[in-house]
Amino acid sequence: MSIDRNGDDDEDEGTATVELAAIMTTTSTPVTPGPASPPLEQPKPNDFVPPTRPSSTPFPNAQQGQTDIRCLTCQPDCFGSDDCMVTSPVSTPVVVEQNPVLTLAQLPAEIHECILDHIFGYRVSTTSPSSLNIPSVNARSWSTALRHSRRKELSNLALMCPLWRDLIQQRLYRHIKLKATVHCSNDVMAFFVDHPHLRTYVKHIEIWFPVFQPKFHSTVPGDTSLALPTVSPEGIASATYALPTDNSTLEEVFYLVSMQFPEARVMTLEGGERKKAPRVKFSFASPAWVTRDMPEIQSIRTLIVKGQWNIIRQPKDWEVISRALPNLEEWHGTYAKPKSKSYLSMASTLECLDPKITSLNLCLECDYRREMACPPYYAKVCEQLHWCEKMAKAACNLEHLSYTGRVCHGFFDVLARYSNPRTTRLKTIDLTVKNCCRQNAQWNESGSGITDMHFITAFEKLVLGGIRALERLKSVELLRIRYVDLDSPVPPLNPYFMIRDGWCSGVWSDEIVAEINRVRPDIRFEEMVESFGEVGYNKEGRLVINPDFPKSRVLSLKLANYAMLSSGITII
Repeated sequence: MSIDRNGDDDEDEGTATVELAAIMTTTSTPVTPGPASPPLEQPKPNDFVPPTRPSSTPFPNAQQGQTDIRCLTCQPDCFGSDDCMVTSPVSTPVVVEQNPVLTLAQLPAEIHECILDHIFGYRVSTTSPSSLNIPSVNARSWSTALRHSRRKELSNLALMCPLWRDLIQQRLYRHIKLKATVHCSNDVMAFFVDHPHLRTYVKHIEIWFPVFQPKFHSTVPGDTSLALPTVSPEGIASATYALPTDNSTLEEVFYLVSMQFPEARVMTLEGGERKKAPRVKFSFASPAWVTRDMPEIQSIRTLIVKGQWNIIRQPKDWEVISRALPNLEEWHGTYAKPKSKSYLSMASTLECLDPKITSLNLCLECDYRREMACPPYYAKVCEQLHWCEKMAKAACNLEHLSYTGRVCHGFFDVLARYSNPRTTRLKTIDLTVKNCCRQNAQWNESGSGITDMHFITAFEKLVLGGIRALERLKSVELLRIRYVDLDSPVPPLNPYFMIRDGWCSGVWSDEIVAEINRVRPDIRFEEMVESFGEVGYNKEGRLVINPDFPKSRVLSLKLANYAMLSSGITII
């Protein structure tokens, strides 16, 4: 029996064709057709521009390697010839630097300033009053605030790079000190004429007037020339000293500053100190009917006068200097030795103090030691005037007052009487007490020190006067009254009183606390302690005190406890 396989194949092909046609027919299934397929990606046009890479992406541009082939074994003089074209099957790979190294000159300017501030110290602004709030800078440290002692060694740092040269020179020439002689003035003038770019860097100019000069003995009789002195390990042997003959006048000094230092803000004049010191000449001798004014210096804002007795002895001297400094705002005056002439001349000068002066710093006595009795020179002052009244009248127009010398509660009484609560500008009062002046006091009742109860009582009256004055001095933010005794057996017991930022510290008593609550109710004591420390008796039967604050700052001193110190107490 034979099988017809050709017929079966034709039948299977027909059946498959019918089934495929049924599947392809849309009406044969109830399922709805889906969305059309997305069109194929169209070719990009020729004007397509790829997006630029952001600037923060490293290596925005591809680094191209070398395209020329050079011989690595030949000398440089064979470059460009046909002989140096050598093919090698091994190609040298191109090294691409992935981490570029920054040089010193590419660092930000702030980094350079921080580095130099760490070396030289932070610079103090010569125009902003807020610079005086820096703990290391106060009203008395202008002489060293802008000057660096190692300027010769640090001048080599200017050779590091061109950027550092300007930054180093700004710091080195920020504060310069000159000798007020004709020869030195000519050298300074010639130097800054040759280096004019350094003139604007000078912010503080300090000028000192010599009070003596060496005078050498001639070795040959009849020889009037100056001979070189004999130098020995003990010093100069054949030199004597005489009054200077080459000193510049104040007019020449002002002319030098006005011509060479247009950006100077602080000027220091040091008159020096010696027995029978010569007075600084203001100008050359001229007829009485000829009036000569000093050259004006528009840029000076702060004037510091050291050894003031040799420069300013009468009100006329101050008037001449004040006219030459039309924009002066701050005046610092320091006397080398306490004398009656200092108080008398300063009292007459304060009567003509210019309203343009907003800050006054006076130091009439810089000997911070206690005294057994009031010295005779101040008794002469009390016979002619009351110094505290003169200073109080001048302080009415100030914003900042800092004073070191003798003062009593009469200063605050007069200050409150002459101050208008609506127009007063006084913000800070800082008094360093040498002694409290007392009227009609016996010689043994006019001393100072923590063991003198007469002084402690006078100091309490001074504090009470300052607190009562705050009732009219509405703008006062800082009040400090302190007594400094370098010979004190326990320096923390030196009395002081301070009000700052709404807090009060220092000496206290029931009367002081009551006055503070009446005048400034918002002020509180930081701490109120009843005793100084542990009290006992030694083997000799004397009272001994062991303070609780041997090294820390004292915040509370009860005035009644000073009575124990006046009876021969031993402090250990």
